[in-house]
Amino acid sequence: MSGRHTGQQQAHTVEGTDPQLYVAVHEPASDAGLRPVLLLHGFSSSSKLNWEDTGWVSALLDAGRRVITVDLPGHGRSGAPEDRDSYSPSKIRADLLQAAFDAGARPLHDGDPASGLDVVGYSLGSRLAWEFAATQPELVHRLVLGGPNDSDPLAAFDLRAAQDYLADGTPINDESTAQLLKMALLLPSNNIFALLSLVEAIKAEPYDPAEAVPHVPMLLVVGDKDERAHTLPRLAELARSAGSMAEQLVLPGRNHTNAITSRAFKQAAISFLGV
Repeated sequence: MSGRHTGQQQAHTVEGTDPQLYVAVHEPASDAGLRPVLLLHGFSSSSKLNWEDTGWVSALLDAGRRVITVDLPGHGRSGAPEDRDSYSPSKIRADLLQAAFDAGARPLHDGDPASGLDVVGYSLGSRLAWEFAATQPELVHRLVLGGPNDSDPLAAFDLRAAQDYLADGTPINDESTAQLLKMALLLPSNNIFALLSLVEAIKAEPYDPAEAVPHVPMLLVVGDKDERAHTLPRLAELARSAGSMAEQLVLPGRNHTNAITSRAFKQAAISFLGV
């Protein structure tokens, strides 16, 4: 492939099953000679909405970076497998690892700036990125986490209430569940039943960032209007306690929805990853 805004879909097979993930690899017009960047989007979003439409892919390509984008199961242009195991965070991480290697990423090697992989995650993508980096120290070079949390909000999602609402319109009492479901239903490309399978799988694999801390430099970014902002210092302290360098960036006037569109966020991330 050539051209700054080109992309290609690749199919991958992991552990004998097809995860049906849509993977696009974007090549820069002028390669900076650095490792590729993997972008992981949030719940009920897609690589197009989080990364392409907001200018992230273009900005990284302009910086000479090779970009790998993945639509999570049931999201965007990816398929919606029927088995719940396909939506478990551990299975998704395994699929992401295969996708990264299929796209040309290779293990870190001292003195070779093109080796390894940088990872940028947003919201749910930040959870996946944290765990991915913690379990793949031989591959991940640096980490940027946008809108991260020290717990997974989807773990408290009221599945029964959501299913009742979808069946007969029964009102949802839990505000967080109602908001998440409303957001998921806004995008026609989402498979709502697949997203509920994802929530169910996440509940089965609780998230505790203290259990496995990435031993890589990381940049933590959040809007000051984001209710998750107060968790940033704890994540930074976890990283430092594990011997990792952690920088924090708080975006004035930004919330969880619009922080990802911030030019300051993009510039800080590209600078942080450009080493």
